[in-house]
Amino acid sequence: MKLGLAFALLASPLAADELPSGQDVTLHEVLIDAQEDATWLRFRYLAPRIAAGEGQITYETAGDDMLHLCQSFALPYLAEHALTPDKIVISFMDRITEFGVADPDGVQFFEAFRPEGDTCIWDDF
Repeated sequence: MKLGLAFALLASPLAADELPSGQDVTLHEVLIDAQEDATWLRFRYLAPRIAAGEGQITYETAGDDMLHLCQSFALPYLAEHALTPDKIVISFMDRITEFGVADPDGVQFFEAFRPEGDTCIWDDF
């Protein structure tokens, strides 16, 4: 996999009332992942409440948050930076990890979307 540059590094958290689940997340990085047949734009968020344990955010609940972030943050980001990726990937991690490096103690959730106009369409990997 040929990974492009880290396009932006932002550290502003999203308030709990901004996501359907009420969890707080912080954008860690945005990566342009230029593959042979497609370009993926990856938005990687720190989401400590997805860690295993009682009272934490489940994958099913996080899915609504990831769709919300795709529509309310990723699509405007594309327009602002004149980007036209084939796929958008929203990922949550319970701790900061290096992209592409396994962390057996970490929890990560991913969803892929296809941008179509002003809509994010869920897309299987």
